Amino acid sequence: MTTADSLFSRLLRRNHEAEAELPAAVRADLPGNSLRLIGANALQSSGDQAVNASTVLPWLFHALGVPAVLTGLLVPIRESGSMLPQAFLTPFVVRVRRRTHVFVAGALVQAASVAVMAGAAALTSGLTAGVIIVAALAAFSLGRCLCSISSKDVQGRTMPKGERGQVNGLATTISGLVAITLGLAVRALGEDLDVAFLAGILALGAVLWVLVALVYSGIREPLEDPAEDAGGDEDDDGPGWFTQTLTLLREDRVFRSFVTVRGFLLVSSLSPPFIVTLAVRSGAPALTGLGGFIIASGLAALLGGRVFGRLADRSSKRLMTIGAAVASVVLVALVLIVTVLDLDGGSLLTYAIFVSSYFLVTMLHTGVRVGRKTYVIDMAEGDQRTTYVAVSNSAMGVILLVVGAISSAIAGLSVEWALLFLAALGVLGVVSSTRLPEVSRRA
Repeated sequence: MTTADSLFSRLLRRNHEAEAELPAAVRADLPGNSLRLIGANALQSSGDQAVNASTVLPWLFHALGVPAVLTGLLVPIRESGSMLPQAFLTPFVVRVRRRTHVFVAGALVQAASVAVMAGAAALTSGLTAGVIIVAALAAFSLGRCLCSISSKDVQGRTMPKGERGQVNGLATTISGLVAITLGLAVRALGEDLDVAFLAGILALGAVLWVLVALVYSGIREPLEDPAEDAGGDEDDDGPGWFTQTLTLLREDRVFRSFVTVRGFLLVSSLSPPFIVTLAVRSGAPALTGLGGFIIASGLAALLGGRVFGRLADRSSKRLMTIGAAVASVVLVALVLIVTVLDLDGGSLLTYAIFVSSYFLVTMLHTGVRVGRKTYVIDMAEGDQRTTYVAVSNSAMGVILLVVGAISSAIAGLSVEWALLFLAALGVLGVVSSTRLPEVSRRA
């Protein structure tokens, strides 16, 4: 047994029946491909920590004296910018036979964009720095878009059902270690955080994205999905991407249900910033307190990644549903505690309540994210999978803007009501998920 075979067997709980159905060439490359996928995804998730639009970039903007209006653009550009173009770009991606090439191109775009951010942080300040970094973040999101479209297809071509969720989970676990390290550094430096330190984080992120491209380029990808029938017309002159998107959402009931449920699952992704807002409002120290939240986020990924990966391979639908349900319960409980109890913002108990709630919701979001990634990979094959990923992400880009705007408007009146609104979305997601079929291997 080779080193790759040994590591592959140790890291993943293997689905031998699914592996046996793969072509011989794909089976032979499976150990090496799995390790490269885990490594590339882990490096990618670690790079995301360095360009976090909810933590690192806002701190950088504060240190550089960037106007607050530009700070408010960071999360919408980072999230929606990587989702909205996907349905438009899918016809171009489908024409590329090796989807690994698309991913590598996207990773290099992100590396260059982050390098520009680091340079702007080191050499400029104020409005100029803000405009350059926001523009670079838009380019970063485009590269992220290409990686998102292609990665699901590469994983579907090279990994069998029953092992895909574990790849995502292991990568999430490794990125959790990176987040913990970053959080500890922030806690240790405290008020001494300066522009040079934050620019250095961005420079490290650029290096990580170059490594992502190098590792991913080594994946041996079959030219066709093993489960896809031969044929298909790459030069199909059928309806345009917008018409195809509307048709898919209108006529494919299962896919439409998945997009709907995924929209309700925003409960776990949009609520953490509001929890931090409540903590700061209660009197938690702004900088060292945020270091604790970053550590909590890293612990959530570290503890949840491996477990949730295996649960996703058993039933990605169940994992998404339970994650949304429990996240809603946590938010309601936090609101009740904040409303009923007279919390002392400077006390250790109050800080622990907020950090614990943040930790639970973030860990549950890890499960929801691993579950929905695995679900969309397992629900289709070949180019249909690529289309599903792109259309669902484009639809989510719109939904994210709408739900984000509504929750932000509610938060302007009351942060507690914004959390209750998101909790209600989670409950709707649990109810709606009953319409989804099982698509993953069940133990």
